[in-house]
Amino acid sequence: MPRIGHEELKAEGLYLQPPYPPPTDTHSMYSHADESEGDSGICGTILTALSWVLIVFTLPFSLCVCFKVVQEYERAVIFRLGRLMSGGAKGPGIFFILPCIDAYARVDLRTRTYDVPPQEVLTKDSVTVSVDAVVYYRVSNATISVANVENAHHSTRLLAQTTLRNTLGTRPLHEILSDRDTISSTMQNTLDEATDAWGIKVERVEIKDVRLPVQLQRAMAAEAEAAREARAKVIAAEGEQKASRALREASEVIGDSPAALQLRYLQTLNTISAEKNSTIVFPLPIDLLTYFVKAQEASSK
Repeated sequence: MPRIGHEELKAEGLYLQPPYPPPTDTHSMYSHADESEGDSGICGTILTALSWVLIVFTLPFSLCVCFKVVQEYERAVIFRLGRLMSGGAKGPGIFFILPCIDAYARVDLRTRTYDVPPQEVLTKDSVTVSVDAVVYYRVSNATISVANVENAHHSTRLLAQTTLRNTLGTRPLHEILSDRDTISSTMQNTLDEATDAWGIKVERVEIKDVRLPVQLQRAMAAEAEAAREARAKVIAAEGEQKASRALREASEVIGDSPAALQLRYLQTLNTISAEKNSTIVFPLPIDLLTYFVKAQEASSK
């Protein structure tokens, strides 16, 4: 019966250091291990032989039980007498198992989508918001996902909910509303690092929606409206200031040339007459009359 050593387990990422310190009497430790392995090997050899005898006596019907097929996107992790077989996961395609002593688990390698339910999160500035997200993940190592964790998908989903609450709890509300890309990247790195020991690869995390309390929405809307009104008043005041400067410059130009004032009045009269009014009231400035008086006095002399 094939056995897996420590080096093969390390290559597969399945070997874990024991939490207890190694014993001082290493000779006795290895002697007991050899004895247990020998006993297990003898039993395994006998059961394997019986399994082959059963296959031979039940041909060709036993072939329907011994040969299995997995799809391109699947892998099969085989256990023989409760021990993980060497060589890693099998597939895609056809593979052979022994009846009665072999068991296998199908592992789907396709990307899965998990819609994280809305989580009530207390932000750094003590605001309660409801946030939901989407997590895209897949199985990167079929053997580890079966041997290291009871249910890799369920564990990943629970960890996604906890990571969402922990990540958003360290940020203020304005960062959650405006900096979602950075938060998603941080969550992805945290989840990917935590699920690496489970054979799970987190490909992407997206925050779908941030729901605020109704009172907070009204307060933010009032604040935004007041800010817009303040900007509108500032813009109107700046317009009045620029208009007054332009009028002052225009009055200085007209004051330097009396003829310019007369031309301006004629332009105003032309504009009024274009509107087809029956009665036109046009003010005549006194300065315009003084021009004609001076011209008459000059002619009489």
